[in-house]
Amino acid sequence: MKFLWKYVRKNKLSFMLSFLLVGVSVAAMLIQPSIMGSIIDAVARGDIDNITTYGLILVGIALVGLVSGILNTILAARIAQRTGSDIRLELFDKVNEFSYSNIEKFSASNLVVRLTNDSAQAQNLIMILLQTLTRIPIMFVGSLILAMTTIPQLWWIVVLVVILVFAAVMVSFGMMGPKFGKIQMYLERINAIAKENFMGMRVVKSFVQEESEIEKFTNESQMLTKETISVGYIFGLLIPSFFFIMDGGNALALLLVGGLAETDPSIIGASVSFTSYLVMVMMSLMIGGMMVSFSSRAFVSIARIKEVLDTEPDMTFENNDIVLNSGNIEFENVSFVYDGDEEETLRNVSFSINQNETIGVVGATGSGKSTLAQLIARIFDPSEGRILIDDTDLKDLSNEELRKNVSIVLQRPTLFSGTIADNIRHGKRDASYEEMSWAAKIAQAEKFILEEEGGFDAEVYQRGANFSGGQKQRISIARGLVGNPKVLILDDSTSALDAHSEKLVKEALINDLVDTTKVIVSQKISSIVQADKILVLDKGKLVASGTHKELLVSSPTYVEIFETQKGKAEFDYELN
Repeated sequence: MKFLWKYVRKNKLSFMLSFLLVGVSVAAMLIQPSIMGSIIDAVARGDIDNITTYGLILVGIALVGLVSGILNTILAARIAQRTGSDIRLELFDKVNEFSYSNIEKFSASNLVVRLTNDSAQAQNLIMILLQTLTRIPIMFVGSLILAMTTIPQLWWIVVLVVILVFAAVMVSFGMMGPKFGKIQMYLERINAIAKENFMGMRVVKSFVQEESEIEKFTNESQMLTKETISVGYIFGLLIPSFFFIMDGGNALALLLVGGLAETDPSIIGASVSFTSYLVMVMMSLMIGGMMVSFSSRAFVSIARIKEVLDTEPDMTFENNDIVLNSGNIEFENVSFVYDGDEEETLRNVSFSINQNETIGVVGATGSGKSTLAQLIARIFDPSEGRILIDDTDLKDLSNEELRKNVSIVLQRPTLFSGTIADNIRHGKRDASYEEMSWAAKIAQAEKFILEEEGGFDAEVYQRGANFSGGQKQRISIARGLVGNPKVLILDDSTSALDAHSEKLVKEALINDLVDTTKVIVSQKISSIVQADKILVLDKGKLVASGTHKELLVSSPTYVEIFETQKGKAEFDYELN
C-alpha cells in the first residue's frame, strides 16, 4: 500500500473526502436496522405517529447513504483512473531509461503485460480500496458492536460466525494467491506467442505452420484456462460456504430469540435489528474476503510493477557539457560478453578510425560485427576496455551529446505509426523539410516519398506495413542522416536494396557526408570494397585490417570470404 500512496497522495483532498463519504454511507447503513427495530416495536404498540416519524427518518437516512455512496463512487473512479495513468506513465518512462540489456532481461512482451494488465490491476485495487476495503472494517466493527449490544445474550453467535467466516476466507486466500501469479505468467506467454505470430505471419504462412502455432497458443491458453477455472472452483465453494454460515447463524439466532420472547416480548423488535447486524457482520467478512482474494492478484501485479521501477538501468549517462568536435574513433582492448553467455563475443579488439574515413567491417556470421557496431553507438557497454570518440570515453558523454553525434541504422528497420516525417524526425526532432529532403536524397528515398500522397506527410502504418523492406531501410537511413552526425553506423542496413540503389547510397554517403565518419557493417564484401579501411573479424577477434587490395594479399580469412561470394566481376566493377 505504501507503493500506491505516492500516487494517491497527488489526489489527497479527493482521497480524504472519499473516506469521509464512506464513513457517512456506512453510518447510514448501521443506523437503519436500529430504526427498523423501533418501527417494529411501534407497530406492536399500535403507535401510528411513531411509525410515521421513524419511517420518514429511515427514508432520509437511506437517501443520505445513497447520495454519499454515489459521490464516493465518482471520486474513487477518478482517483483510480488518475493513479492508473500515473503508474503507466512512470513505467513507460522507466522502460525508456533502460538499456537494451535491461529490456532483453524482461522481454518486450513481459513489459507490455506489466504496462497494461498489471497497471490495470493496481488501478482496480485503488477502486476496491476506496469503495469496499475501507467500508468493510467500519461496517464489521460497527455491526459487531451493535449486534452484541442489541441482544447481549446472543454474543457468542456473533463470535462463532466471525470465526467460521474468517477461517473460510483465510483458507481460500491461501489457495488463490499462488494461482494469480501463475495466471499473470501464462498471460505473458500468450502475449508473447501472439506477438511473435502476428509479426511473423508471412513466415508462418510460407511454411504452413498455422497448425503448429495454433497448437502452441492452445497449450498456453489451456494452462491459463485451467488456473482461471481452479480459481473459479474456489470461489464456487467459498460463496455457498459463506451463505451456509450466514443462514445457519440467522436460524440459530431466531430459534433462541423465540425462547427469549416468551419472557420478554419487546425482544422481537430487537431481534430484527440483531439479525440485520448479524447479516452485516457476515456480509462484511464475506465481501472483505472476496475483495482480499481479488486484491491478491493486484498485489502480485504491484510486485511486478515495483520490480521494473526498482531496476536500475545497466547503463547510465553523465550529465556534463562535453562537446564532440570530431568523429575519430578508438577501441582500446575492447571485449564484450552477453549476459548468460560464457564465451566473449568480442575479444581484445583494438583499432582507430580517423574522422571522415569510411570503414568496412566484415566477417562470418557470429564473428561479432553487429556487436562492434552497437558498442560504438553505446547500445551496450564493453565488458573490458574503452571506446573513445574524439579522445573522450563514451561513458563520459551525456546521452544527448552521444545520440546527436553518433547515429546507427540497423539491418531490420523499425518504423512507427504516424507519418514519414515523424519517423525521419526521430533522428532530429526539429528537422525541417529541407533537412529531411537532403537526408532522403542521400538515402535514395526522396523519389518514392514524393510519389506518396502527402509526400513526407504520408501515413505510415504500424511497423511500416505499407512500405517494402527496401523502402523501410531507406527511410531508416534518412532518419540516421538527418541530424548530420559525426559518426554514422550502417549495420547491414542496405541488405534489402537492389545493387544499383545500394551503389547510389554508398556514393552519396562518400560524396555528401564530408565530415562524417562512416562505419559500414556488411556480410557482402561488395558493399565495403571501396572503404578506406576494412576490419576483418573472426570469432570475436580482429584478425586483419587494410584496404581491399591489401587484404587480398595479407588476410587468408578475408580471401576465404571473398572467394565464397559470387561474382568477382562485381568487385572489379566496384573498384573501377
